[in-house]
Amino acid sequence: MTTNSATLLEQLHRQEFEDSSDYEHWHTQTEDDVLWLYLDKKASSTNTLDASVLTELDQILDSIADQLPKALVLQSSKAGGFCAGADIEQFVDYSADEAAEMLQEGHGVLDRLESLSIPTVAVVHGHCLGGGLELALACQYRIGVHGSLQMGFPEIRLGLHPGLGGTFRLIELINPLTAMTMMLTGSPAHGRRCKSQGLVDQMVEERHVHRAVFALVQKRRKRSRSLLNKALNLSPVRRLAANKMRSQAAAKAPPKHYPAPNALIDLWLEHGDDREAMQKAEVESFARLLATDTSKNLVRVFFLQQTLKNQARKDSGIRHVHVIGAGAMGGDIAGWCALNGCQVTLSDLNPNTIATAIKNAEKLCRSKHKSNSETREVLDRLIPDLSGRGIAQADLVIEAVPEELDLKAKIYQSIEPQLKDSAILASNTSSIPLEKLAGKLKLPERFVGIHFFNPVAQMMVVEVVSHDKASADSLVRAVNFTGQIGKLPVKVSSYPGFLVNRALTPYLLEAILLLHEGVKKEQIDKVATDFGMPMGPVELADQVGLDVCAHVAEVLIDALDNSMPDAPDWLTEKIEQGQLGRKSGQGFYQWKNGKAVKEDVESLTADTQKEITDRLLLPMLNACVECYREQVVTDLDHLDGAMIFATGFAPFTGGPMHYARARGVDSIVERLEELQKNHGDRFAPDPGWKTIE
Repeated sequence: MTTNSATLLEQLHRQEFEDSSDYEHWHTQTEDDVLWLYLDKKASSTNTLDASVLTELDQILDSIADQLPKALVLQSSKAGGFCAGADIEQFVDYSADEAAEMLQEGHGVLDRLESLSIPTVAVVHGHCLGGGLELALACQYRIGVHGSLQMGFPEIRLGLHPGLGGTFRLIELINPLTAMTMMLTGSPAHGRRCKSQGLVDQMVEERHVHRAVFALVQKRRKRSRSLLNKALNLSPVRRLAANKMRSQAAAKAPPKHYPAPNALIDLWLEHGDDREAMQKAEVESFARLLATDTSKNLVRVFFLQQTLKNQARKDSGIRHVHVIGAGAMGGDIAGWCALNGCQVTLSDLNPNTIATAIKNAEKLCRSKHKSNSETREVLDRLIPDLSGRGIAQADLVIEAVPEELDLKAKIYQSIEPQLKDSAILASNTSSIPLEKLAGKLKLPERFVGIHFFNPVAQMMVVEVVSHDKASADSLVRAVNFTGQIGKLPVKVSSYPGFLVNRALTPYLLEAILLLHEGVKKEQIDKVATDFGMPMGPVELADQVGLDVCAHVAEVLIDALDNSMPDAPDWLTEKIEQGQLGRKSGQGFYQWKNGKAVKEDVESLTADTQKEITDRLLLPMLNACVECYREQVVTDLDHLDGAMIFATGFAPFTGGPMHYARARGVDSIVERLEELQKNHGDRFAPDPGWKTIE
């Protein structure tokens, strides 16, 4: 097969495979007595591994058993990658016994592939994850294709660990400490690191794949484990490493909420030098974890993410984005859009601010494992624009200036006459009702809210905010644009604080009131992290900025007809003194090297911890219910997804509303009434609880 001017994958999409009529998911081709198997999952844009794919692979192995080819090569015919992993849907309704039985069948197929007496080669490109990596590991050799290759095991994020032989095959192939770290973090290796870590034997350009395959087949070099890898897998080393791994894992994922890391460590510790025992234990452990509430809820979170993604599958028609304001938010929005393929013009009154934004965009590229040439392409798309000439050519103009109504209105009056007819104007406002902003426009129907969260590169949720004059077309294009740049859109209607800030603010305010009552900040934060939040509310307020928190709270207190409490006077004094949190080096905490300096404090009693947990979390849940009642968001699953991906609400719970239903709505209402009696009307249950089932 030759590539000529077209890529290999483009040829695969055009090519007819004469031998493939008997298989739904695999195409076959024989060349010089080498059998090539091309994985092409039927009716799917992405390859995933399920029982039907493995059954067909088993049938193919049956068909060649009597007359083996010179070699067997596995490759994907989908442009996106080799295989994204196991099809999670197949596990959703399985019992532990049913899951174990299915896994054992899958192991049988991969064991059979691994035991072939001929060379077997996996050619991997793009995503090679989870079950896809386990398929590749069952081959003798792996060839990586330059580009966007990523190889890893993300199962830990679903409350699981590899279940098709990945646990023992990976520690046999590469440094076992590296292998365990990869499985425990769920973080993939990218590009050349796949070669340096030993995941692939070679990295080649796409046009050289065939040459590399035939060279491997001819050499048939024997693979042996290095002495270092053998030494690192000895029982005494495993014991020492396992203790350290447990403490590191517990710091990020408390075992009482996330049992999978400890289960994986146990597998390696107990069976790391006995492949057969580890294989048996892997199946049993995976099936057991699959039945836990944590895994079920994390799988739910995965599907919530897919549901949000699926809202934004169409072309937005937006190619050129103009961002007004190159500060912390605007500059990062511009950089993110350029990273994701948009031409971006960035304007600001201060050229130094634009220069900083461009430097930050370069850092972003490095953090995303972009090559030098790819980074140059991104920076070429990010164009400084002091004069604002890009406004007239932009498909989307995003305003990201400070939260001042008059300032935003002045900008709109200046730029609206310059917009082309098809352009959308968006505000990144986090607190100003869109009706007030739309009232300053002659054509409010093309005005929407596109609210990013800070830090832009890490926070995947974007609120797409409607108002009563916004056109359906503008909103649909805005939603599709967020998907185009790799974000998760949550459709909300204009409301004080929209959804996320409306729900998060009572949580932060209650923490401040607890401080006012004399509870130590470290104790408050520990209560929240013990519940499962990624960060305590006091530290989070410092991260966001105390001035920003106070401003949002002030807007909500003024706009809402409820009993949200005023912040204590000392908070205002703190802000006036410039103690704004992380950005100033001092807030509630002192900040050094980007981290809050915390003191050791005595533990709270179980009753006090429970009291503080409810005081922090139940006002947040109450606000979520209010937003649902007010139709700020119309889908409870979308609400859960927004709160998980925007605030980090304990993922193992499945989201705030899922948690509320599991705990019992009546029980929560009763508890809110009790807190209302003891602490005031800010805990009054919202009438919307009656509609939550």
